[in-house]
Amino acid sequence: DPPFLSYMYMQTYKVMEEKKQLFPTEEVSLPSRGLIYPADNPLSRGSVEMKYMTAKEEDILTNESYIKKGVVIDKLLQSLIVSPINYNDLASGDKNSLLVAARVLGYGKDYKFDIQSPTGAKISHTLDLTELEDKELDKKHLLKPNTNEFSFTLPVLKKELTFKYLTHRDERKIDEELKGRKKANQEVGELTTRLKYIIQSVDGDYEKKTIREFVDNQLLARDSRALREHMKNIGPDVDMTFEYEDENGDMQRGVNVPLNITFLWPDA
Repeated sequence: DPPFLSYMYMQTYKVMEEKKQLFPTEEVSLPSRGLIYPADNPLSRGSVEMKYMTAKEEDILTNESYIKKGVVIDKLLQSLIVSPINYNDLASGDKNSLLVAARVLGYGKDYKFDIQSPTGAKISHTLDLTELEDKELDKKHLLKPNTNEFSFTLPVLKKELTFKYLTHRDERKIDEELKGRKKANQEVGELTTRLKYIIQSVDGDYEKKTIREFVDNQLLARDSRALREHMKNIGPDVDMTFEYEDENGDMQRGVNVPLNITFLWPDA
């Protein structure tokens, strides 16, 4: 019922405005630049407003129930986001950017951790999280404007695929499907399950049955790897790599940022 939806939207907007009045906020840019969201979706603006972390959010971070269910990060981000968005619409890469922003807004930009150099030496390092760069989406890769769909030709099978970047809604569906399979003592294949959600069409056929049968029976490992590599190269996300000087004075580049417990729990 559109009037009801309009009412709910206005109520959400009212709550968000109250948040803005109570706490200082920051505008956080999305790696997707909003290009993969429909034009009428608030996320198409390409940025999300977030408030600074308070004691309330620290309670969320220490909530044992949220931690056990694996939803603590989602609960945290939902509490911090001020913009009237549907959290389920967020693409994974954009959500990663908001997580880094949440850490900065909550505990500052300096992230301290230990890393092991190639020779095995333990080195203490402090990373300025604001220096992490977004891997922004180039609109030339879009199949259509404001659509989360892209094209790719498999190098071996030569089939034309279209694919999407998973949203929080997709991730929830995948988790539910995997849990259901495990509960029913069925074979649990996380990679193939994810690919069935990622792939949108095979040679122009958008039928879900066709896609699932293709992934189960035809998709070659080389083609699967090529697709995932292509998605990684062009997809919106945060570049979670950094460089540091080791004990010999040599620069180590392209090192993955270790996301340990102190990323969101600095005092742990």
